[in-house]
Amino acid sequence: MAENRNSIVSLSAVELSRAIRSRAVSCREVMRAYLDHIGKLNPVFNAIVSLRDSEQLLQEANRCDSELSKGMQRGWMHGFPHAVKDLADAEGFPTTMGSTIFRNNIATGDSIFVRRIRQAGAIIIGKTNVPEFGLGSQTYNPVFGPTLNAFDGRSTSGGSSGGAAAGLALQMLPVADGSDLMGSLRNPAAFNNVIGFRPTPGLVPLSDSYIEELPCNGPMGRNVQDTALLLSTIAGYHASSPSSLNHDPAEFTRSLERDFKGVKVGWLSDFNGYLAMEDGILELCEKALQGFRDTGCIVDQVTLNFSMEELWETWLTFRHWLVRARALPLYENTEFRKLLKPELIWEIEGGADITGDRVATASYARGRWYKALLEAFTRYDYLVLPTAQVFPFDAKIHWPKYIAERNMDTYHRWMEVVVPGTLSGCPVINVPAGFSAAGLPMGLQVIGKRYADFATLQMACAYEQATRWNLDRHPPALSA
Repeated sequence: MAENRNSIVSLSAVELSRAIRSRAVSCREVMRAYLDHIGKLNPVFNAIVSLRDSEQLLQEANRCDSELSKGMQRGWMHGFPHAVKDLADAEGFPTTMGSTIFRNNIATGDSIFVRRIRQAGAIIIGKTNVPEFGLGSQTYNPVFGPTLNAFDGRSTSGGSSGGAAAGLALQMLPVADGSDLMGSLRNPAAFNNVIGFRPTPGLVPLSDSYIEELPCNGPMGRNVQDTALLLSTIAGYHASSPSSLNHDPAEFTRSLERDFKGVKVGWLSDFNGYLAMEDGILELCEKALQGFRDTGCIVDQVTLNFSMEELWETWLTFRHWLVRARALPLYENTEFRKLLKPELIWEIEGGADITGDRVATASYARGRWYKALLEAFTRYDYLVLPTAQVFPFDAKIHWPKYIAERNMDTYHRWMEVVVPGTLSGCPVINVPAGFSAAGLPMGLQVIGKRYADFATLQMACAYEQATRWNLDRHPPALSA
């Protein structure tokens, strides 16, 4: 039996699973502990929204206990409380996407990965907060308001998986799902000192599209092992998603231990000064590279043979094209248009003149970018760069207009550092890199070779053990 409720929520997901399976704690005790903890912290940080009735959740936990007493365990997440990112569907819960247009949009079924999480035994307790329509790496919206950073309760939690990351860091969730188009698994993980993994596209089924999509779903955790186990639950081919990969997700349940002596890591830094960086970030990240050296890796500076200005223009073409295709019906409805955030309108209107030729040109440019990475991967096993260009900033600011006196000409230019990873089609994981002088977290992106998701998790795990930033340092609110 756990000593108290706080000790239950502090267990890693792996530890919690073992405790439930061995009957050291009951599912009801777990649910009660998490609900009490959420009740204490969530009013301040606003990470979890659309929270379900407590008595109903406790009754569902009782049913999980009853199943265990009969020798039935649905999966490693049996009895886990879980909140789904509010861009995905969980049956019976609103999928608002942070928009007043969809405030009362109740899901009639589960997204594929949500169904898999339920089948693994989790109890869906609510949703995690997002920016409006998931746009911008800053979680605020007119339905639920902002989610605040786990480490100071004032700065942004990042986004778009901001609620998920803050909820994890504050121990309001054992693990969390997220999604990533422009760093939405990586940026909030960096800002809250947790793990966020963007897998190879298609590893986790996304939609019925016949093209490889730039957005993807992925796992988040307080540590790398927990993150890998959630990936083992949500990954795997699904017939309704033709771009999904026929990959055995059981691989991610294996031990992550590996000898990295002599493995080569390429440090991309700020792409030779191309990216604007807030003072202190490069110094912090370069110091954090020692974590790779401590695992036996050889770390060298690397320069890629590709124009980063061209990569940004390639990104804008894809981004406008994708966002316009999905949101144009809302824009064309004059009443709905009044309710759309300016950044979404800018994306839609920016895509108005995108032709098939322009998309094809962007596709060829992306192909050349991948070839530049392939060349780098002949010399290096992994590539590493900062996860963000600024430390977490005041949540009242929608987005930074300047970094190091350089103008940010779009609402997402300040997160340009994640674009290379997205357009690579490779797995990318955020690992903590330490803290600013103000005590706010930062992270590193580790890019692995395409389809080498397990190897990327192994590298992240070795680094995590060497540095222990996310294992040993927690938000002050947890000790208050």
